[in-house]
Amino acid sequence: MSLEKLLDEQIKNAIAEGKFDNLKNAGKPLDLDDYFAAPAEIRAGYQMLKDHEFVPEEVGLLKEIGALREKIRLSADDAEKTLLNKKLNERNLALALILERNRRKSGR
Repeated sequence: MSLEKLLDEQIKNAIAEGKFDNLKNAGKPLDLDDYFAAPAEIRAGYQMLKDHEFVPEEVGLLKEIGALREKIRLSADDAEKTLLNKKLNERNLALALILERNRRKSGR
């Protein structure tokens, strides 16, 4: 029996036994914004960490950067935009430093 057929059989058995009936977020659309916000080379690892409710600093920064960009876009107050842009620049710098540190650690 091929691996694909074995997996299909196990999934069908699990469905028949109701093992998928009470899954978190069942019936809701997938939110893939965080997934695609992470650089491609580290997405899978970050997704596994997220699934286990561990959020690395980089992911938190990516979320914060996205939120700041949205606030800047929606703001009509120039003084507020200036403050938000300053925060955005700080978060972008922090993210760049972390990603560079990670690249050096991995030898890339």
